[in-house]
Order: sequence, then C-alpha cells, then structure tokens
Amino acid sequence: MADGLYADGIAAGRLSGEEYERNFSDLHPPLDRHEAAVEADRCYFCFDAPCMTACPTSIDIPMFIRQIATDNPLGSARTIFDQNILGGMCARVCPTETLCEEACVREEAEGKPVQIGRLQRYATDAAMAAGAQFYERAAPTGKRVAIVGAGPAGLACAHRLAMHGHDVTIFEARPKPGGLNEFGIAAYKTPDGFAQAEVDYVMAIGGITLEEGKALGRDFSLGDLSRDFDAVFLGMGLAGVNALGADGEDVEGVESAVDYIAHLRQAQDLASLPVGRRVVVIGGGMTAIDAAVQARLLGAEEVTICYRRGQEHMNASEFEQDLAASKGVVIRHWLQPRRILAENGNVTGIELEYTALKDGKLSGTGETLTLRADQVFKAIGQSFEPGVLNGSGASIALEGHRIKVDEEGRTSLSKVWAGGDCIAGGDDLTVSAVAQGRDAAESIHRALAG
Repeated sequence: MADGLYADGIAAGRLSGEEYERNFSDLHPPLDRHEAAVEADRCYFCFDAPCMTACPTSIDIPMFIRQIATDNPLGSARTIFDQNILGGMCARVCPTETLCEEACVREEAEGKPVQIGRLQRYATDAAMAAGAQFYERAAPTGKRVAIVGAGPAGLACAHRLAMHGHDVTIFEARPKPGGLNEFGIAAYKTPDGFAQAEVDYVMAIGGITLEEGKALGRDFSLGDLSRDFDAVFLGMGLAGVNALGADGEDVEGVESAVDYIAHLRQAQDLASLPVGRRVVVIGGGMTAIDAAVQARLLGAEEVTICYRRGQEHMNASEFEQDLAASKGVVIRHWLQPRRILAENGNVTGIELEYTALKDGKLSGTGETLTLRADQVFKAIGQSFEPGVLNGSGASIALEGHRIKVDEEGRTSLSKVWAGGDCIAGGDDLTVSAVAQGRDAAESIHRALAG
C-alpha cells in the first residue's frame, strides 16, 4: 500500500516466538482439583435441572458435577461420555454461555452460572490422562457400516456402532480425521493437539477402520457404499464457501476464513503464516470471530469485522463478541460488501454499503463506506455440495439445499442415515453433530438388529 507503515501488506513473522506462544496459549486454563471442588459446590443439583434440557446431548449435568464434588472425576467422565463421547472437545468449544450455563439457576439468581463447561473439561481430561476406557465392544454382529466423514457426527456414530459390535469403516476426504474440531476451530481453544488425542481416545474402542484421503463423489459413490455395506451414515459436513457477491472478490488477498483457519491449525510454525496489517472480516458468526481474533494474535495491527445486520442478529455469542473486542477487534454493523478495491491484483481496500431493515427486509441504503485493507476474509457461511451424492441411483431428498432426514436421521434412501452440518436444520454446533451421530447410530443398530 502507499503509506510506509503498511507498505509490506500481507507478511509472515510479525511477532516474536514468545508472543506467538503467549497469544495462542489455552484460552481457558483447566481447573485444578481444588478449583473444581469449589466450583462444583456451587451447583444446586436441581431435580428438574434446566441445564440438562438446554444440552443438545442431554448430559446428566447435576450428576457429573456431584461426582466431581465427591472427588470422583472418572465417574463424572463416565456420566458425560455416556451421552457425549466427544465431551472433552465440547467442553472447550461448546457455547455453554448460551446453552447449559445460560439455563443455570445460579445465572437466573445471581448472574453468575456454575462453570459447567470447565467442570466438564476437568472430568474428561482426567479420564483421558488416565487412559480410562469405559466401554467394550459387544460380540461381533457381522454387520458392516460405512461412515462418510470423520468429524464430530461421524466419530460419535462410529463409536456407538462399534460399542454395539458392528464393524465400522470411516471414509475421510482430508488427510487427518477430526473434521471441524481439527481444521475449523480457533487454535487457542484446542491447543496441544487435543483434537487428535480425542480421535485416538474414541477409536480405542476397536472395530473402527479409518480410510483417509477418500472422498465421496471422487473415490466412490453412495451407490457403492449402499451395495457393499449393510448401512451408511453421511456426516461429511459442508464443503462449499459462500461468495461475498462483491465486485472484484477474486483478487489476491481475498480468502475463505474457513480455509485460513484450517491452514493455521495445521501450521507447524505460526511465524510462517502471512497476515495483513489491515484485515477486514465479512460475517457475523463464530468463524468470523475466530478468523478476526487469530489475525490479531498473528500480528495484524487493525482488524475489523463487518456484519450486514445489527449486534443482536449476530450468530456469534455475546461472549465471543466480547472476546474479539478484548483482543482489539472492531465490530461494525449494518454494512454489506459492494466492491473489492485492488492495485496490481492485490487488495487495497473494500467498499461497503450501509444497510437497514425496511418492512422486515434487509436492503442497502445507497450510502457507502470505504475501509483500507490488505486482506479480506469471507466468513458468511458454508454450503452443502449435493453433487457428491451423484451416482447413487435414486436421488436423495434435499431440504433447503441440505439432506432431508427424519427424527432418527434416516434419509429418503434405504440403508442411508445422515447427521451433522450436512443435514437440513443443522445448527453448525459440535455438540449437536455429536447428538445426531449418536442417535443415528442407535437407529442404525435397531435396523440391523431386525
């Protein structure tokens, strides 16, 4: 760019090694034994606990907290894993502040809920550190189930099916399992390779084969799986990235926030990651917050999130918005992108239009604003690509451009179930994907048992 301070645009190595290490350390350090006991003692152990109702996986929260209070963290972990085998990751990334903790009676009474997420992490970390395996495979049934996608839904489904004695093969398009837990969540939420450690913990039950680098629609078809396996579960998530719809968005420096976060999560050296000095993120969800905060932590001097609606409409939780603000991210509302400004093929800024609600419909006002930027991230959602389902014979039913399922996760095709972000009604939460994978596994087991 023209002025000297921003002349180098997108560059790597903006910070010292110590700064990278500090910036990407654990967002919420774990509770120690004393802290966990004190926090557990705050729970009222409600009989009709509203926190359980608010949990998509229906974990018996009062029970697991009581077990922590009686110094039984492994028993607590068992209570959690009975409902959510990925309880360790959910303790780190689940928006507890809008789910179980928002429903906590302590929150209603005094505005300070029991720290359910941190207590869940305390118990599940204890179990994983001890190598405690609470589940054994049932006698082999001779039935074979194919799972597409090694993300939260696929892993939860695989573990429950293996527990029932079925042989499971997971086909994963990426070179590593974990899905968004491995590739799509901010690094400071899951440091020290936790996502892979959890995958190993889940797979340890046995009976699960993982085939990496195998993509549906490229290496095999849905018809192939239906022919070769007794049942199929689709949990491949969302692969498409929505376009900004702005002129010039194909220039250098306009990137997918999802792809950038995935690259960051796999980087061996954070100092090797290039980031702009002036960064603009378009979107209002968790991915937008993660991209913006991490850009700041990588050394960007100015980071601005632009969202087309008001603060109350943002999908990102209030906690996440406050986190972004605490890291120096500026969030601006009622703005939508119109045009990417560029010189010599590189981003120099973005022109945005102010928006307003008129008769309940969002529209541009015609008034514009220009922000200087050398990097722009698209974080306006992902889309399902139904083309990968071609070659399956009969077409699978879709709803809202995602796979239509019933209350048990059954699709319109015989022998085929689905769950996670790829289904209609998915809410893009790890904990919801786990619940859908688990419940589909139980449905598949009932079907295979006749």
